[in-house]
Amino acid sequence: MPLVQVVRDGLVESVHFGSRVVLGPGGEVLEAGGDVDEPGYPRSTAKLMQATGMVRLGLDLPPDLLALAAASHSAEEFHLAGATRILAEAGLTEDDLKCPAHLPHDPVLHDRWIAEGRAPRRLAHCCSGKHSAMLATAKLNGWSTGDYLDPAHPLQAALAETVAELAGEPVAHTAVDGCGAPLFAISLRGLARAVQRVATAPHGTAEHRVAEAIRKHPEMLAGPNRDVTQLMSAVPGLIAKDGAEAVQIAILPDGTTVAVKIADGSARGRMPATLAALRRVAPEYDWDDVVKRCPSLDEPNMVGL
Repeated sequence: MPLVQVVRDGLVESVHFGSRVVLGPGGEVLEAGGDVDEPGYPRSTAKLMQATGMVRLGLDLPPDLLALAAASHSAEEFHLAGATRILAEAGLTEDDLKCPAHLPHDPVLHDRWIAEGRAPRRLAHCCSGKHSAMLATAKLNGWSTGDYLDPAHPLQAALAETVAELAGEPVAHTAVDGCGAPLFAISLRGLARAVQRVATAPHGTAEHRVAEAIRKHPEMLAGPNRDVTQLMSAVPGLIAKDGAEAVQIAILPDGTTVAVKIADGSARGRMPATLAALRRVAPEYDWDDVVKRCPSLDEPNMVGL
């Protein structure tokens, strides 16, 4: 289905197609279009479920570091320091990480590192918080750490079970994500169910701990220049998470949930498509003002449908 148009001087110049599902606070389907029941990769939006699984396995981090465990961070210095703290508490170092060495995700930081002659680092990979938490969880449970990314590893088997439970459907396929971690395919409808269950879980549950950590520390989940962090800061209580290949989820404080996948993988379409749905289902918010307060949400000429 068409989700976003690029309009220039009244003429539609481009169209992004994709899938979207919107769940009401009680889990009822308010909107569904596109391939919402076909298996797909949730990419980094799965981190909410993976973090939940790690807390269930005993991982006990302060809220800022738990948010980092669910992050696709920009490699700000506080992100690097946070991942280092997770590793150090487990008696591990950056050398134990199996994610690739990267330059920062944030383009400004990326260019600054190049100008300063800084080399790529594993800690600078946007998934280093998740990987640090995975290592810490494996160490806590007495499991091997050198092969923590193996899909057959007890950690990954447990995380797959958590994903399936929260999604309310079996994992359709297991692949390898860009960071090297196992990636569990579920439907877009299943993704919406899963993140809604994390965001609305009762106090005392692993899900609630993850959701509250993200709400309290949106800067850890991405970065000050990133659209998800700016959106969460502008709408207190909202949880938003992006994923590669243009996957996006957003959960309002009342539990209303939007999950989007842009078919062509263009990241520029994910947030306009998400905001268009939020405008319809939550008109009580001043979304024009939200966009004004979030520079990264202002996509010129783009119209969400």
